[in-house]
This record gives sequence, C-alpha cells and structure tokens, in this order.
Amino acid sequence: MVIVFLADGFEEIEALATVDVLRRAGLEVCTVGVTGQAVTGSHGITVQTDSTEVPPINEVQAVVLPGGLPGTTHLDSSPLVEACLRQTGDNCLLCAICAAPSVLGKRGLLCGKRATCYPGYEAQLSGAITVGNAVEVDGNCITAKGAGVTIDFALTIVAKLVSPEKAKQIGDAMQCR
Repeated sequence: MVIVFLADGFEEIEALATVDVLRRAGLEVCTVGVTGQAVTGSHGITVQTDSTEVPPINEVQAVVLPGGLPGTTHLDSSPLVEACLRQTGDNCLLCAICAAPSVLGKRGLLCGKRATCYPGYEAQLSGAITVGNAVEVDGNCITAKGAGVTIDFALTIVAKLVSPEKAKQIGDAMQCR
C-alpha cells in the first residue's frame, strides 16, 4: 500500500496526479488527511481523503509527501506523519516533491543521499547532497522539484514499486514524452 499524506494547503497537481498514476499501475493507494477528512489544496480544491489514520505500518510500501504551502508546513508538524516516517524505516520508499523533501531532510532521512527540491529549500535538506535534477532517486528516497515534474515523479515511483516496464507502459498510454 502507498500512503499519500494530504494537509490543507497541499499542491493539488503533485498529490492528485501522483495518486492517479499510482492507481493506474494497480497500486493500492490510501490518501490520509492530517488536517481532517476533507482537505483543501493551495488552489482551493477540496478533496475527501480515504482516511485520517495510517493503515498498518507492515502493509506500507511507500509514503508520498506532496508539496505546497502551507501543506508542507502542516505535514512537517503532524504527529501522524512523524510516527509513520519513524516506524517505516528503510523498508519503505520515501517520496517527496517540491517543498516536502524538507520534511524528510529535517528528520535526517536524506543524510548522505542525493536529493532535489523546489529551489530555495535546499538548506532544509539536512545532510543531503543537493542536485538540480527534476527527479532524483537514491536508495529508498525519491525526491522531485515541483508540480511540473509530477508525472515523472509518479512514474519513477511506479518503476520502483512495480517495474520500469509498467512505468513506461503507463507513460506511453498517457502520451508522456
């Protein structure tokens, strides 16, 4: 199962396009609201989440943190996100886009790893080797720059959790370059 955390002020494209692509790949995705069951994105779109609780940790294959403000700030201060990140450990794929890699960076989860983020957030990726790539994969971490690379971000998650072939199939079907 993949958990996508949503908080008021989330970036809609980063969250919803990622959920869409992951579900196209046949992955079980659970959206978890950290500011309530209904969350409103940074552009005024309100989404009803699947849950306000994290599914059993032993079922979690990946955690996705979309960016956006103040969504990233809410994720960073959420005890639910904190507990999930602490409990999943190295057995879980940690995925964050835009400003959200800062949530991983502040917890030392990017230490010694190559990572990318929205320009201006590099200092918050404590211990990371910051790179300018649109999407970066290092070990169990996938980070990305922002809304414009969301499909690449999501397809990279599919490649890691399902297969590169499945990611290519979905990308081709969606007319991605």
